[in-house]
Amino acid sequence: MQERVTFKSDGIDLVGVLHTPRGLKPKEKRPCVVVLHGFGTNKDGATPMEATKILEKMGYVVLRFDVRGCGESGGDPAFILCMDQVRDIQSAVTYLQGVKQVDNKRICVLGHSFGGATAPYATALDKRIAACVSVAGWGDGVAKFREQHPSPAQWKRFLGKLEQGRRHRQKTGKSLMIPRFDIVPIPKHMRHLLVGNSIMEFPAETAMSMMDFRANDVVGLIAPRPYLILHPADDTVTPTSQALGLFANAKQPVDMHLVSGVDHFMFSDDDGVVRKILEAWLAKHFPVKK
Repeated sequence: MQERVTFKSDGIDLVGVLHTPRGLKPKEKRPCVVVLHGFGTNKDGATPMEATKILEKMGYVVLRFDVRGCGESGGDPAFILCMDQVRDIQSAVTYLQGVKQVDNKRICVLGHSFGGATAPYATALDKRIAACVSVAGWGDGVAKFREQHPSPAQWKRFLGKLEQGRRHRQKTGKSLMIPRFDIVPIPKHMRHLLVGNSIMEFPAETAMSMMDFRANDVVGLIAPRPYLILHPADDTVTPTSQALGLFANAKQPVDMHLVSGVDHFMFSDDDGVVRKILEAWLAKHFPVKK
């Protein structure tokens, strides 16, 4: 069963879809997983949809939603700041506290890419979140961007674009828009995996926010709640070193799986390896108790 829902975050209307599993009995409460989309995509992208299918089949209530500025949600289109997204996650948890089918002491957050960075940050700050899964996420904005723009010329060009954005804002009071692949490069052969209505230009402030964002600084606060890090062993979008940084800064119980043969959009894995890892971890650390 699917239900379109709306809730507020900083006074902004956020739009989501609440999935209720089959066989749910009247007055029964189930654990819930909040599914977060990636950079400038939305709740209807392939990754959140595939993750939702897995989770719903396992018996979880699932909420996938558009963060502000993305998809159907309100806010300034494309104006995406990391800490705004953290508050949106917390607002989603607040909304779920009032959903009758949800065991409000058993809410997990699963995020991919950009969501894989904000998910652990929100979990660290909000004790209402009982478990966390980072999928191809990142923990150090500067280090991430440095690897994504590897040559001296590319790095100089990227920093120059950010400085141009600062000057443009000071001079005009408006944002300088930057193409998405100039911020986060994605190999051309993988771009078809972006949902069709993904945002293709962002204000320079978005990239600045990502530069300043360091989930590594707070991820240790997730413990003693369980935390799973899933990452491609060779990620061509978010450097695999970012998973190592999250793991190094987290405290037990934390599990990390670096998966060979998959790339950034991990749930497009035809062999089902990622699905099996996720299912096994959830069954152990965040089970559905029917």
